[in-house]
Amino acid sequence: MPKPVCQLKILGMPVLLEVNDLEHTYPDGTQALHKVSLTLARGEIVSVIGLSGAGKSTLLRCINGLVHPTAGSVEFNGHPVTWDAGSLRHLRREIAMIFQHFNLIGNLSVLSNVLMGRLSYQPGWLQPLYGFPKRDRELAVIALDKVGLLNEWDKRASELSGGQQQRVGVARALAQEPRLLLADEPVSSLDPLTADIVLGHFVNVVRQEGLAALMNLHAVELARRHSDRILGIREGQCVWRGLPGDLTANVLKRIYGEKYDC
Repeated sequence: MPKPVCQLKILGMPVLLEVNDLEHTYPDGTQALHKVSLTLARGEIVSVIGLSGAGKSTLLRCINGLVHPTAGSVEFNGHPVTWDAGSLRHLRREIAMIFQHFNLIGNLSVLSNVLMGRLSYQPGWLQPLYGFPKRDRELAVIALDKVGLLNEWDKRASELSGGQQQRVGVARALAQEPRLLLADEPVSSLDPLTADIVLGHFVNVVRQEGLAALMNLHAVELARRHSDRILGIREGQCVWRGLPGDLTANVLKRIYGEKYDC
């Protein structure tokens, strides 16, 4: 029986994430995902492209448990993912999420925002009121240095530019010490030049740390430049997968429709 269109495995690289026949139907009856399958190897950067509403965000949210799949399965690092509270707490230590709108606390310092990535390691949610442990602070400083923002550690997050704020979001994710980074339209609110720079920082960090990344991108050219592989999703289904260089005009029309302006 042939593999589903998006079932990808890279020879010689151990699989970190495996998604099989994932489905999700919202309470209003909208089917956001239909039998989506994919694999992601350690060290890979894979982008998901498609129209708004194609199911890209739902896919990422199912993987980290923000949304519970209606059907299908997810395996992470060789273990089946369940969606009970205890399992999710552990899973979210190893799968970090980077959001479209940064999700920073504007009146807190840059360092304090990065420390939020350490919350799931605390013995209780009130622990941060008494200060984070020394190791957590050290990890936050190291993460800021990796994204080139160490000198901004004491500024309020709201004082930074959009590109800098997203790099704080990346640093917060790195502070979790994850194996996998999920990025949901991480640069869609930035101008094209800044978006390219921020994604460049992101890719460099992923490579240096030996992580894996799965990201949704709106701009096709950014996906071409910053991905090892690309998945195309249309109306909740994978309709194409391949290398950036194989993303031709005909392929784009398959993903986005005949009216797509190539």
